[in-house]
Amino acid sequence: MGQAYSVTEINQYIKNMFIRDRILSHIYIKGEVSNCKYHTSGHIYFTLKDSMGQMACVMFAGQRRGLKFRLEEGQSVIALGSIDVYERDGKYQLYANEIVLDGQGLLYERFEKLKKDLEAEGLFDKAHKKPIPGYPNKVGIITASTGAAIQDIVNISKRRNPYVQLILYPAQVQGVGSAQSVAKGIEILDRMGLDTIIVGRGGGSIEDLWAFNEEIVARAIYSCRTPIISAVGHETDVTIADYVADLRAPTPSAAAELAVNDFMAYLNLMRDYKRQLYKTMSHKLTYHQSRLKEWKLRLYYSSPDYQIKQKRQYLIDTEQKLTQHMKQRLKEKRHRLELYIAKLEGLSPLSKLSKGYALVTDKDNKPVQSIHRIAKDEVLTISLLDGDITTRVEGLKETKRGDHKDISE
Repeated sequence: MGQAYSVTEINQYIKNMFIRDRILSHIYIKGEVSNCKYHTSGHIYFTLKDSMGQMACVMFAGQRRGLKFRLEEGQSVIALGSIDVYERDGKYQLYANEIVLDGQGLLYERFEKLKKDLEAEGLFDKAHKKPIPGYPNKVGIITASTGAAIQDIVNISKRRNPYVQLILYPAQVQGVGSAQSVAKGIEILDRMGLDTIIVGRGGGSIEDLWAFNEEIVARAIYSCRTPIISAVGHETDVTIADYVADLRAPTPSAAAELAVNDFMAYLNLMRDYKRQLYKTMSHKLTYHQSRLKEWKLRLYYSSPDYQIKQKRQYLIDTEQKLTQHMKQRLKEKRHRLELYIAKLEGLSPLSKLSKGYALVTDKDNKPVQSIHRIAKDEVLTISLLDGDITTRVEGLKETKRGDHKDISE
């Protein structure tokens, strides 16, 4: 017995097969509507059938914005979408993105064929897109001279910037010859040296907008040297001109918003730039003034005049310190000298003599300190404070005072 797979695994496998098939991811299916139900969520559930079979279909609420009619039983329609597997029920169904009545199917086929051919030629490449000028002086408009589109463009342009010159080429935008009229308008305005050209018209059916799906218009837009904004129909309307143009606007009003700058916003921006520039310049000026003062101060401190003053002051301070130090040293030395003088005076014989003492010297002029060093009849000299006395020794007598012997007498 071979390997058994779960139902979920098989459904997922089949779903992956559907996903990998490029044809099933973008396919047109024609049939008659039956079992059509509008769900409260906004989704539309219906069946497409023909004489031999039927297919379950669903259009989600997000895609309903492109549906321009109410889907009803019995209608013959062409649905564009992808076929995928609904895993829960194990069945496949069409997930519709666009639905048109069967009468419009041929136009969609022509649309898709031309789109594919022009895309292959490179007419849609972003490398060929020209930037839209931000501050235009002249803006060309190619549309009908009457109708809401031109009025909306003019009103919005004048409100945003009354100084922008608007140049209208009144083209035929619907019916036989409309594509040639639009292409001619592009050629004429391109020679006028304008800043931007708006090409478009108001909303309508696919037949009404078909002039902007013609090859002649697409090639005129591609060959135009002036940047072109395509503004055809409503937001959900997409034409070949939208793919070729340098910029697509969802509506003519939006095209005016994109082509013409807001003059008041420009003035406010200039005021902001002015304030920012003034603030920046003020900051820079303050900064450089501060730096200038700093360099000036550093230059002053480095100048010879300042250095001489500083050195002179240093010498003056050093001289004062030296003088003060010398005075202090002299004072200390003088004080020590006075101490030495006092001490010498205390040891001086003259000091002793002034107190009533006398100095006795022998014939050799040596002090007599003991009776044992002199003899009888020896001549001695007695020195007093005011003079000397010469005397002769008549006798010697030793004097004893206890245990102490005073030899100075």
